[in-house]
Amino acid sequence: MDFIRNLLTQINEAVTGALGDLGPLILVGGLGLLLVVVALPAILFRKKDPLDKLREMQNGAGDKESRRALRIGGKDQRLDRFSQFLEPQDIDELSQMRLTLIRAGYRSKGAVQTFHFAQFALGLGFLALGSIYVLVAPGLSAQASIMSVLIPGAVGYYLPKYWVTKRVQTRAEEITQGFPDALDLMLVCVEAGQSLDQSIIRVAKEMRAAYPALCEEFEMVAYEMKAGKDKTKVLRDMGERVDIQDVNSFVTVLIQSATFGTSVAEALRVYAAEMRDKRVLRAEEKANKLPTKLTLGTMMFCVPPLLIILIGPSVYGIAQNLSGG
Repeated sequence: MDFIRNLLTQINEAVTGALGDLGPLILVGGLGLLLVVVALPAILFRKKDPLDKLREMQNGAGDKESRRALRIGGKDQRLDRFSQFLEPQDIDELSQMRLTLIRAGYRSKGAVQTFHFAQFALGLGFLALGSIYVLVAPGLSAQASIMSVLIPGAVGYYLPKYWVTKRVQTRAEEITQGFPDALDLMLVCVEAGQSLDQSIIRVAKEMRAAYPALCEEFEMVAYEMKAGKDKTKVLRDMGERVDIQDVNSFVTVLIQSATFGTSVAEALRVYAAEMRDKRVLRAEEKANKLPTKLTLGTMMFCVPPLLIILIGPSVYGIAQNLSGG
């Protein structure tokens, strides 16, 4: 107890010497502000309750929202005037950028312009913040001043790209996770006598609350088929948009089944069983990786406190004996 009391006294004296008499109060207030800042994203960006999504689906609000999300919006006229600066002039590069944004869920025609404008605006904004910091902070060296301006500008420029990359990964994980369940439901619909088009529509309607990204892709396939587009072309476009191996294999199975005249239900039954086994293997792989990932956290957060509790009193006693001798 004396060791802990002395440690707290030393911490209090250090804080008081650095921040003044109100140092402990300032420290506690800063910690409280830090906790508020950490908790705000969880409150502001809280995911929607699945039960609320189901209620909206029953009331018809989910269908309107999904159709609105799939509708391709036009370009912003204010940004369209600067299209030569905000869009890649190379056709292949422009097409690849549009495909990447579609995979991230941004389907509007002006998505590429908005993305490059966000890079430009955030880069300049962070550069301005870095310049203000250099002007306000005294005594910075030339190298420190340059880095204080360039690093925030680079962070602001690459922030939209990082956001889009994370969105693509999140949607890919959601589609991969929900794809086996979608195949099982599609197999049930096909075996019940529905056509493939009706099965896709049914799957998109029933699974929207759990896997909205996957249902958006299925709804787009259903609408394109209703519009009269060739079924093979529609399926290949879906595989290209999603760019996931499981979905590409599913598209290949359906195309081969339609080409050779085999049973779609039988092909779906075999492929759905394979996807279930694959999902179990992915879960086992994650479970096997978990002990390795926990090792570092255990060493960092459990071993030091344990050593302090076990060895701390002995070290303090030896120090007291040495000082007394």
